[in-house]
Amino acid sequence: MNANRLEHFKQLLLSDLQLHARHVDEEQARALEIDNDDAKSSDQAIRDVIQELALKLGDRESSAVAEIDQALMRMKEGSYGLCVRCGKAIEERRLEAVPTARYDAACQTEIENAKGNSAGPSL
Repeated sequence: MNANRLEHFKQLLLSDLQLHARHVDEEQARALEIDNDDAKSSDQAIRDVIQELALKLGDRESSAVAEIDQALMRMKEGSYGLCVRCGKAIEERRLEAVPTARYDAACQTEIENAKGNSAGPSL
C-alpha cells in the first residue's frame, strides 16, 4: 500500500477514534447522571436497566476505540492492510468500509462460518 493510501486510512481511523472517544465520554456521563438522579422514581428496576444499557453502550464504544488503536498500531508496525491470519493484502474497498479490518474477506468468512455465523464477512 502506498504512503498516500496509508495516510488516507490513518485519517479515517483517527476520525473514527475521535467520534468513538466522544461517545464513550457521553455514555459514561449519561450513566452517572442516571445513577445520581434524585427523581422520586418508585421503579428502581427501570432505572437500573437504563443505567446498565448506558454502560453497555459505553463498553461497545470502548471496544471500538480498542480496535482503532490496534489498527493504528498495525500501521506503525507496517502490517496494516495485511490479514493477520494469512498475511495476504486486505482489499482497499474492504478497508474503506471497515478501516479496522484485521482479516481479508476469505479469512473473515472462514472465521464466521466456524462460529456458525454464515451471513458473510462483517469485519
